[in-house]
Amino acid sequence: MTTLSLISRNCGSGGGNSDWAIECGLQTGVHRDFFVGGLLLGSVRRRNGVWLKNLGGTRIRSRKRFHVVAKIQKGKKHDYPWPDDIDPNLSSGHLSYLSYFKPLTEKPKPVTLGFEKPLVDFEKKIIEVRRMADETGLDFSDQISSLESKYQQALKDLYTHLTPIQRLTIARHPNRPTVLDHILNITDKDKWVELHGDRAGYNDPAIVTGIGSIDGKSFMFIGHQKGRNTKENIERNFAMPTPHGYRKALRMMKYADHHRFPIITFIDTPGAFADLKSEELGQGEAIAQNLRTMFGLKVPIISVVTGEGGSGGALAIGCANKLFMLENSAFYVASPEACAAILWKSAQAAPKAAEKLRITAQEHYRFKIADGVIPEPLGGAHADPVWTSQQIKFAITQAMEELGKMDTEELIRHRMLKYRSIGGFQEGTPVEPERKRNMKLSDLNAAKAGDLEAELEDLKKKILDAAGPSDQITSEKLEKLKEDVDQEISNAFISMGLQEKLESLQLELSKASDSSDNQTLNLLKEKVDRIMLEFYHNLTRPGAYLGLKQKLEMLNMAHRLIELKEKGEKLKTEINQKVPAEAIAKMEVLKEAQEKLSEGDPFDEELVEEVERAKNELIEVLKSANLEIIYVKNRNIPPPPPDLAENITKVNEEIVKEIERAINVTGISEKIVELRAEIAKGSSVETVEKLKAEIQDQIVAVMDVTTLKEEFEKLNVVDLESPEG
Repeated sequence: MTTLSLISRNCGSGGGNSDWAIECGLQTGVHRDFFVGGLLLGSVRRRNGVWLKNLGGTRIRSRKRFHVVAKIQKGKKHDYPWPDDIDPNLSSGHLSYLSYFKPLTEKPKPVTLGFEKPLVDFEKKIIEVRRMADETGLDFSDQISSLESKYQQALKDLYTHLTPIQRLTIARHPNRPTVLDHILNITDKDKWVELHGDRAGYNDPAIVTGIGSIDGKSFMFIGHQKGRNTKENIERNFAMPTPHGYRKALRMMKYADHHRFPIITFIDTPGAFADLKSEELGQGEAIAQNLRTMFGLKVPIISVVTGEGGSGGALAIGCANKLFMLENSAFYVASPEACAAILWKSAQAAPKAAEKLRITAQEHYRFKIADGVIPEPLGGAHADPVWTSQQIKFAITQAMEELGKMDTEELIRHRMLKYRSIGGFQEGTPVEPERKRNMKLSDLNAAKAGDLEAELEDLKKKILDAAGPSDQITSEKLEKLKEDVDQEISNAFISMGLQEKLESLQLELSKASDSSDNQTLNLLKEKVDRIMLEFYHNLTRPGAYLGLKQKLEMLNMAHRLIELKEKGEKLKTEINQKVPAEAIAKMEVLKEAQEKLSEGDPFDEELVEEVERAKNELIEVLKSANLEIIYVKNRNIPPPPPDLAENITKVNEEIVKEIERAINVTGISEKIVELRAEIAKGSSVETVEKLKAEIQDQIVAVMDVTTLKEEFEKLNVVDLESPEG
């Protein structure tokens, strides 16, 4: 028996629109395989039963007819935005059903940016005072008004002195109004319809297009659409278009040019989607086609940067007659993070890269790239989206009044001259035929390890050879080293992203300088400690900030050497003051004995006794001066006579051989290895000394000390370097 399932769509003579699913069960045996497609030629004889006739050329042993049992099931309805219960008499508002962009069911959660954290304290205080007022029923209106005025002043101070990276952070704020928010706010009520598709089989949701009217005049709207939450961002691909999106935009531009609709584009994208599939489908070609086409369109084009405009992905819909930027928007050829990773080998240097790239609206307006800066409310566009949209509408209306007076040729020429006037050129200045450029600034700025070591040795020598602790050459070298370290630390703070925290902390310190509130000062101290802890944590990462670490080590070494030298000079002065004249005379005796020995004079027992006596007396004198004697040795060991040096070498070799023999006899090699391991892992002094004593006792127990002593006495040398307690 064979069971076969078939799917047949729109079966029967009724021509119904519903999908039919038919399950067929064959009740006979088949000796030859036959094509399932042949069964579709059967005719339907009744509603729930289907009789299939035998196919020509197919041999079936049984002449009985095939009985097929059919089960009819209604298919899934196509998902389309039209509602099921739409009013047939509806005269307005129907276009809103054609858009998937609906109000969010839940209000977005508030997000506090890093540099806005000082404002959170004010908000908490205001909330706390209001809660107390509600609970106690007392009048705290004066305190609330005072806190609110301080909050507004702090907000104003903060948002009027924003750094480029802070403005970029605002442009990327998750609650910032999207392009469709602005479009719905500035178009006339129910006069906006979204258009889809590139007419090549794909619709890219990262770019939205449609027709809407402002004050009764129709416009073609094109823009990058970000999501308002994680789900929407994934659906919109985080506003990073594929080639299909740019071709959709190109189709709408040509449509607008044909019907004489002015074009308004909204830019808010990190850049074009740079995956493998997009490159295979011609991402660069799609962008280039848009650039070329936009310069030839015969209708006015106005572009508004509402968030961030990244590279060619933004320019593909941004070649306009007028370019406006919101106050906290950004336009760049490469993101600060990417630029920092290329130039400084770390994305943490993004704040520094943002300053160098000139990404802000104010910089673009100063360089005449942007034609105007649209203001935002304090706190960013997300603080009051409707007000921001109305400012955009006002800028568009003003620009259209100017562009509407131009004919086709003037519009095209105006667009061309706008971009030809960007930048500058020089004439009559010779150009180098070949110029080497090294983009690795970090390698140029960071000193090599060998150079730093040589510089450290040179600095050590100068400190030790200096006439005093305040030698001029040494001081100048240290000052230069301190300046280099300060500069490296500043760069490190920027690359770690701590510059914003420092600036906000400085702002708080300036406000709290006149305050005597210990709680505020303690809070600021904790913030300073957290910043420094984060700095040291980043600094101690393996392989990070090697140049700064080496310079800090060099500076610490220099300070230690200077400190030791100053202590030595001070100790020397104190000793000279405490040591009496008779001790100095004893030192002269020791010096004369050392000179005689170095000249090769014969061994004199009286001289040895005198030297020992002088040493003991000198030690007693130093102890009486409250000085602790650790050991006694010669500062400079004079070279022995040639014959004596040869004999010493022979005796040393015999001693070494005897020690090796003792080690082999006792079998303490493992203990020596254990001692080295304990020293390497930094064990306690007691453990190390205990192992040393055990090894020494076992070696001495098996050594032939008598023979070595005889050989040593033959040298006829007075040992002046033996340690004294």
